[in-house]
Amino acid sequence: MPPNVDPIPSGVVFETDTQTADLGLDKDVSLLKKATPKKHEYVWFNIFWFLFLHISSVYGLYLAFTSAKWQTNVFAFAIHQMCAIGIGAGSHRLWTHRCFKAKTPLRTVLMIWQTMGFQDSIFEWARDHRTHHKYADTDGDPHNAERGLFFSHMGWLCCKKSPEVIEGGKRIDLSDLYEDPVVMFQKKHYLKMMPILCFVLPTVLPVYLWGETWINAFFIPTILRYTFGINVVWSVNSFAHKFGYRPYDKSLNPRENIAVWMFCVEGFHNYHHTFPWDYRASEHPLINMLTPTIVFIEAMAKIGQAYDLKAVSPEIIKQRTLRTGDGTHQLWGWDDPEFTERLKAKYGAIHCTEEKKDM
Repeated sequence: MPPNVDPIPSGVVFETDTQTADLGLDKDVSLLKKATPKKHEYVWFNIFWFLFLHISSVYGLYLAFTSAKWQTNVFAFAIHQMCAIGIGAGSHRLWTHRCFKAKTPLRTVLMIWQTMGFQDSIFEWARDHRTHHKYADTDGDPHNAERGLFFSHMGWLCCKKSPEVIEGGKRIDLSDLYEDPVVMFQKKHYLKMMPILCFVLPTVLPVYLWGETWINAFFIPTILRYTFGINVVWSVNSFAHKFGYRPYDKSLNPRENIAVWMFCVEGFHNYHHTFPWDYRASEHPLINMLTPTIVFIEAMAKIGQAYDLKAVSPEIIKQRTLRTGDGTHQLWGWDDPEFTERLKAKYGAIHCTEEKKDM
């Protein structure tokens, strides 16, 4: 290990990591942001793999509009949604942040859908994402946004991890993942399960179930669907760390970005990095009602498969917004001019602008 590799925490993963009454850290994390100049060691296999995926996806998009059967396009969209929930509700909220608990049937389904999305095993995904939150936007962050938009989007996957990222990952407590039989089963059999679920079945099923051509079946529900899915996740790591408002904590790079939310159905990222253990996408019920991952978690809770859903109280959100927000909270809540009295009564919001003005 090279000398002076000592990443300093700049974020939280769980509520137990917090140090203040409003669930933050007792230091100015903006002073910790950095991107030490480095000479990256490229992973050429990944570079050529991503080139193949994106070039092939252009062809897949062409086929989707010109020759594919409608069932194939619907099938591709359905698989995308399953993968998105497997990653968003599974590897992200359930296994990385422990936002809720789930019974074995739901854990198994989420594991299968997450495997279909091919973004590494749950164990590796959760380890890297916990590292990202713990050392956000520092040299210990796997996709440090301080290194630029391309690096945080996909460049980090085109080069080997830096010593700081590796050391940061070693400091993350993964004992809960080691004790989870579903996670360990997937970790053990991932290289056998992933090719079948991600590439073989999405290609074979359209051919045999509704007579799609092999070309269309391979390039649309397999390649195009997969490439779109990984770019959805990457866009949250890149664009939502660069553009938007920071109503909850202005010291954090992650932002509230409605455009990213519309494209990725995950874009209220300042809220997430401020309160990462909250199972919700946002404090605003309307946003959660329109976010498939949250709708799925709440539906599973109603039938008893998900339980102990964690949510930050309105009072804590209000306190944190007043102390560390950038003053734009009214753009997303009570003081939004488009948020009518009827909508206020129906969905509710946090009213903190007047308190902010009096401070």
